[in-house]
Amino acid sequence: MARRRQEKRPIHRWARPIIGAIATIGALGTGYLTVIKLMGASASCPVSGCDQVLSSAYADLFGVPLTLFGCLAYLTMLGLSLGPLLVDPDRNKEQRLRLEDLTWPLLFIGATGMVVFSGYLMFVLATELKAPCIYCIASASFTVIMFVMTLLGRRWEDQGQLFFRGFIVGTLTLVATLGVYSVSINGPSVNASTDGAVGPVVQNPSGEAELALARHLTETDAKMYGAYWCPHCYDQKQLFGQDAAKEIPYIECAPDGKDSQTALCQSIPEITGIPT
Repeated sequence: MARRRQEKRPIHRWARPIIGAIATIGALGTGYLTVIKLMGASASCPVSGCDQVLSSAYADLFGVPLTLFGCLAYLTMLGLSLGPLLVDPDRNKEQRLRLEDLTWPLLFIGATGMVVFSGYLMFVLATELKAPCIYCIASASFTVIMFVMTLLGRRWEDQGQLFFRGFIVGTLTLVATLGVYSVSINGPSVNASTDGAVGPVVQNPSGEAELALARHLTETDAKMYGAYWCPHCYDQKQLFGQDAAKEIPYIECAPDGKDSQTALCQSIPEITGIPT
């Protein structure tokens, strides 16, 4: 009788719709950013930090926009939260209960992974990118709310097991995130020197057109601002090729990069992302 009374609490009744609503908003937001990222356009944002974050190395995983993975995660949470509600409890009460029992642990696992991953991105936003991003902060807030709803949305019989499961999922998510970003950002290799880190070696050959363009950029005092860990900067250098890339007037913006000029990069308001 005690369990039945607890399940009738408003939070138990409304937790799934709340999670579903938040997941819908999150999926729309990340879907929009994915389209913006693929089109190379600027996001509608009251601050310049949004575009800076979208153009950073952390905005892609192996060439795929991170927002696409976020959109898929939100859609998964949407299906898990609202799926059981589509079953009519008057006709298929047992099936409805089975689906609820099956999806609550999956919702908890998904919410835990998302909140840990978002926490890491908030750390990167504050310490590495140092740029305000409304979309990033909103998405992180969404994951926290969904996580809280999974905790309060039902009566968990074994809270110790729940805590252990959350610890395992959170640890695996953090380790996987650090490992994936290390490979994705650093590329095939990153070399260290006494003067600072340098990116992967450019392997493509340079043609006459690439060499001519590099010389023209030098003569017109154009400069490329980038970072050794930035995959898009590396891709740009690959387009120029080995010889032409050496002639490009390049400014290293990463604090730990070789011949770093971070202060110069930060002093130019036009640089909202790299490469510029």
